[in-house]
Amino acid sequence: MIHPHIADALKVPDLVRLTDGLVLLRFESMKIYSALAAVRHLLERGTVRPGQTLIDSSSGIYAYALALACHRYGMRCHIVASTTVDATTLAQLEILGSTVEQVRPSRNLKLDQELRVRRVREILAERPGHHWMRQYHDDVHYLGYQEVADRIAAEFPAAPLTVVGGVGSGASTGGIVERLRTRGPSVRLVGVQPFGSVTFGSQDHHDPEAIIAGIGSSIVFDNVRHHLYDTMHWLDFTHAMSGAVALLREHAVFAGLSTGAGYLTATYEARRHPDRLHLVIGADTGHRYVERVFARHTEALDPTALKPVEVRSPEEMTMPWSRMAWQRTPCPAGWKEPAA
Repeated sequence: MIHPHIADALKVPDLVRLTDGLVLLRFESMKIYSALAAVRHLLERGTVRPGQTLIDSSSGIYAYALALACHRYGMRCHIVASTTVDATTLAQLEILGSTVEQVRPSRNLKLDQELRVRRVREILAERPGHHWMRQYHDDVHYLGYQEVADRIAAEFPAAPLTVVGGVGSGASTGGIVERLRTRGPSVRLVGVQPFGSVTFGSQDHHDPEAIIAGIGSSIVFDNVRHHLYDTMHWLDFTHAMSGAVALLREHAVFAGLSTGAGYLTATYEARRHPDRLHLVIGADTGHRYVERVFARHTEALDPTALKPVEVRSPEEMTMPWSRMAWQRTPCPAGWKEPAA
């Protein structure tokens, strides 16, 4: 197939067999699916027009995805970037024609996210013609993952399936599993969170090295549909790093930190449920984690010696790794706040 644009080629994931019960869904950059479908949908409905500026806040891969989607469909792009966005990504964004501004360095990810959202609001007040993509809150970002789910269903039509992935904005794991469950409700979803994220109640646990910004949140995300998740895992940085290093060492897969956390989680779940096929979502490659993760590979722990503490509620969780049967419970009362 000859693709009309590089984004159409980059969005397609590879399915890699890791073990009999474990398959990796490896993306070059997962959110390209989401951004392409969202921008196309908004254009088709007339919500935005060609040449209009699309704006959003991002800690990394969504910024790149939105820049590619804008390049693909003739839109302008403005990114309010986290301090965690690396120089390689920033350079690509600028060359692709996006305007980029990074918020000032802050003492924690909560303040970083709040600063970014505040800045987006300031820009919208000054330039009301810009369209805020709201990747954390607008369910238009679910659309692209329906195609991913259809491919998974075609590849594994009869397998009892468990999807494992970072929660993040909720659109990727949620979009894939919602679509898969239209074919059969037995598909299970295991979510992965860093400590310090409010999404599933770990905000009171501080991990000083937490840089897994893409799978957690310091503000409430409306796109997270808690009732879709069967099981939750919370991991600290060292465990996520150990999973990423093990994935490269054992399977030659160079993937990001959230994929490492998902791999460690899925390996544990596969031991508990050997009758099911576990599909790990690999959101991106490991390039932006070279210095902070892979250069420190000698510090990685032996994954075979690691296991989570089983807890019955978020209040019982403990670092460095906890697991809870979530049982498709809706978002608890009191966890919601006005959308940022």
